[in-house]
Amino acid sequence: MTEGPYAGVRVFLADDHPAVREGLTLRLLQEYFVVCGEAENRAELVAKIDGSGADIALVDLSLCEESGLDLIPDLRSRGIPVVVYSMHEDADTVYWALARGAASYVTKRESSAVLVEAVRRTLAGERYISPRIAAVIDCAQAQDKTLERAVLSERERQTLDLLGRGETNADIAAALGVSVRTVESYYARIQVKLGLNGMKALRKFVISSQRPR
Repeated sequence: MTEGPYAGVRVFLADDHPAVREGLTLRLLQEYFVVCGEAENRAELVAKIDGSGADIALVDLSLCEESGLDLIPDLRSRGIPVVVYSMHEDADTVYWALARGAASYVTKRESSAVLVEAVRRTLAGERYISPRIAAVIDCAQAQDKTLERAVLSERERQTLDLLGRGETNADIAAALGVSVRTVESYYARIQVKLGLNGMKALRKFVISSQRPR
């Protein structure tokens, strides 16, 4: 049995349940990953992450009294891709996580094989949405007042139009009368609906979609 292409890849775990971290460690070791550090809250993660040499992080969204959403930008600023591994399965939370910079999202009610696949796909530079979460997103999109699932809402189209004009997030938020975080959520929703991976791809889409007036 060969070790495979991801042998030795260093994974950091952020989860406030020791038993969950222990289970994840055992499962990751089966795939020859290395668990290079663990944290149960933001302070512990910040203290450990820089010396861990982490290649990727698995992050829960409920960390004691804190939100794992706040960890995602910290990790992304260090060039560490994030796989969210959470009990939260509502569409809004998924969109928030993607807007904050999460690369992939897996619910804890899915098998460990799904999580391992998310880690592998994320390391390959892909966005991975687990089957249960994909179903949640499909349901949320079906409830949008649009003619078809992939069609953007009016507010999302307005956001894209303003982005195409070169407006900043703050300018777009002011124009729409919403917060900057809500604008980021619109970006994440648009990316999921259009099958785009990240803001760079979204900006390219906006540019390519523009037509002379």
